[in-house]
Amino acid sequence: MLSPRDKKFEKLDPFYCPLVSKQKTSAEIISEARNALKTVGTQRPFTPQEEQRKLFGPASSRTPENRPSSSFSLYSSSFESPDSRPISGTRLSPLELKPRVPASPNTEEDPCLSFPKPPVDPVKMRRISSARARLFRAASQGVLLPDRALPPDESKKTVKCKEMILMGDSMVKRNGICLSESNAIGHLKSHPLRLTYDGSFSEIKEQEMFKGTTSLPSHLRNGGDQGRSRARASSCPSCSDLSQPETTAVSKPSSQEKDTEKEVGEVFWNTRIVPILHELEKEENIEATCAACTRLHRALEEGSMLGSKFKRRNVLLKTLYKLVDVGSDLLSLKLAKIILALKVSRKNLLNVCKLIFKISRNEKNDSLMQSDNILESLLGVLSSEDLQTNTEAFLYCLGTIKFISRNQGFVNDMISKGTVEIFINLIRRLNESARKCGTCLPNSGHLLVQVTATLRNLAESPLVRSKFLSIGALPELCTVMEHYVDDKDVCTNIARIFSKLTTYHDCCAALANYSRCYALFLNLINKYQKQQDLVTRVVFILGNLTAKDNHAREQLFQEKGSIQTLLSLFQAFCELDLNSEKPTGDGEAQARPQRQPSSVEDVLIKLSRVLANIAIHPHIGPALAARPQVVGLLLQTLEYKSIDECEELVINVTATINNLSYYQVKNSIIHDRKLYIAELLLRLLVSKNMDGILEAVRVLGNLSQHRDICDFIVQKNVHKFMITLLGAKHQDICFSACGVLLNLTVDKDKRVILKDGGGITKLLDCLKDFGPTDWQLACLVCKTLWNFSENSTNASSCFGDEDTNTLLLLLSSFLDEELALNGTCDQDLRNYHKLHWETEFKPVAQQLLRRIQNHHSFLEPLPIPSFPCALE
Repeated sequence: MLSPRDKKFEKLDPFYCPLVSKQKTSAEIISEARNALKTVGTQRPFTPQEEQRKLFGPASSRTPENRPSSSFSLYSSSFESPDSRPISGTRLSPLELKPRVPASPNTEEDPCLSFPKPPVDPVKMRRISSARARLFRAASQGVLLPDRALPPDESKKTVKCKEMILMGDSMVKRNGICLSESNAIGHLKSHPLRLTYDGSFSEIKEQEMFKGTTSLPSHLRNGGDQGRSRARASSCPSCSDLSQPETTAVSKPSSQEKDTEKEVGEVFWNTRIVPILHELEKEENIEATCAACTRLHRALEEGSMLGSKFKRRNVLLKTLYKLVDVGSDLLSLKLAKIILALKVSRKNLLNVCKLIFKISRNEKNDSLMQSDNILESLLGVLSSEDLQTNTEAFLYCLGTIKFISRNQGFVNDMISKGTVEIFINLIRRLNESARKCGTCLPNSGHLLVQVTATLRNLAESPLVRSKFLSIGALPELCTVMEHYVDDKDVCTNIARIFSKLTTYHDCCAALANYSRCYALFLNLINKYQKQQDLVTRVVFILGNLTAKDNHAREQLFQEKGSIQTLLSLFQAFCELDLNSEKPTGDGEAQARPQRQPSSVEDVLIKLSRVLANIAIHPHIGPALAARPQVVGLLLQTLEYKSIDECEELVINVTATINNLSYYQVKNSIIHDRKLYIAELLLRLLVSKNMDGILEAVRVLGNLSQHRDICDFIVQKNVHKFMITLLGAKHQDICFSACGVLLNLTVDKDKRVILKDGGGITKLLDCLKDFGPTDWQLACLVCKTLWNFSENSTNASSCFGDEDTNTLLLLLSSFLDEELALNGTCDQDLRNYHKLHWETEFKPVAQQLLRRIQNHHSFLEPLPIPSFPCALE
């Protein structure tokens, strides 16, 4: 006799009821969709690396006539005379010569200033020369005496005067004596000096400093000022002025200081730079010349002679340009680095950028470029030079950086030197110019091809991704696509960047938040529908954006003509796929090995993924299920494409049908054609592909909520296959197969099928194997057993004695919270399991346990007594 409480449980309906007209709320649909619907993944489109390093690859949309060449010849004659001023075309009137009588010199202000004097006779000249020689010998020995006695305090000041030579804005002195250039050089011959690391001078041997300097060409000795005489006042004061303390000269800033500064530079030029230039002119061997270039760069840097303001810069450049003809890549890199440091402009800047570009085309030179730190020089050009004036130079500079960005050894160096920031800033400048002018700068598209290709090579680095997000690079790249939508090369490179970035959640979310990107991507699809490489990546990006973001699904769906654009693309590529050549056999189809999807199939794979992802949205899914064109294209694909031909495409299309079949709406085309869909799915069920089988069973799980599909399943013996799948020891397959069996047990006439093939035992095995780790699957098993035992009055006759005892033991153990949740150590995972255990498994298991206990006797049945037979 059952208690009233137990009778109440006995009257409960089955856990799954046939379809009713009650409309589910959005919250219920979303909650169930987390289990029934799933996003579809796919591989990122593969971009093969170009075999040759060129500005524009073989897939470029630019014709050879409309793009700069990557191959050219470069010689020393290609360079202009160093930064010669352009001819203005304006004739200047000659200046009128007005001779003036010079005023008497003010010896107090400038004691070194003197007027030309008539020549003296040779005898006097010899006397002066010998006296001057004695004077400098005495000065060099430090025993030069003043012609008058000094006061004690001034004498102390004189003692403090030290031997020193200061470069740049200081003076040249030896024991307090100012030296002119000729005297300084003469003095250095007897007491040579070396510029040490800290900027001071030390004495060196004569042969080490002036080796070979006696035969220097005049253009090196004179600093290149040929054909031009320079009046130079001697900086040596008269003998009476030598007695004045040093502090007096310092306290009177005058033109004398400027002269001494020039003399210091001339001393450094003649002692440090000229010997190296003389060595470069010899061109003895490559190694020696390269070493000399390294020393020259270091010396110019020490002497603050780099840049465009150095007066003897022309001499340096002429010498360096001549060495370009040597043809050594190592030497050319060293030359280019010095030339760029001298801040050349116009044609010379273009030629030196071309020189570096030409060297960088050979991948073997990457190590040379890295050791010479050419990257820093190139980034300096991009940061300091004017873009509009030097567009072509920028192009080859950017092309070089693009080449070396393919080498992983450069990546960290490029990031640390701010390459990403410089490139994004360049993009901003181009965008701003296009916005203000209403048109793009000439040849700016060529530049952007190099910039975006470089960023594409760097995009997979975590540091680069974080920089993209911090400096707002993604909206800028979208703006470039808007301005340069007609430039396929630029759009393709940016699509490649986004296809990499959107595989990461943070970058995907940042792009999804840029609302204009959806219309932009749809516009690209419409414009370049036949360009498979670009379309594939754009559709892949849309699939990434809609994979996990419900708001992104809604934004894409709400864009005008979005679904029609996707369907038109699907239709076009379906026709291409159908018309493509297929291998023909003698008759029977033979098994072929799996192959990579074709480019056409890849577009269809990405498109079906987008449709599957947006169908998860509770409002978009029913709308898509009600569109005949959507369902028609999906079914058409399943009709002509087998899983052996293209596994990923068939699985993605089936997953899309699964998501659409989830929605139980009256106008669903899926439900109208459910029997035909079930027929198509039989091909997947009999295949050897477990992923395909899983997707087919999921669709049948949704369709089997209809009675006619249940009849079809039993008629075709599909239920036996579902029972067999319970023993596959595959958690997802067991879950889906159990769902189909649950729907079948709603019909009382079909409950008996569970006993075919040991269905009850296999359900209990699933409960035992997966229960502690998947309480949703355990709940599904219990619901199926509940439906199966609905009208039973004896548990043993319903399940069998052994299975009944096993079920009682499992339910008792799993309903003990400590035992059920004891195997999980991670707290978050434990909370997740506890939630499903309490909300899904526990209520069903408790009811099933009570039913079995109420209908099960633990007493052993008495044997039937035997009676002796009567003998006739």
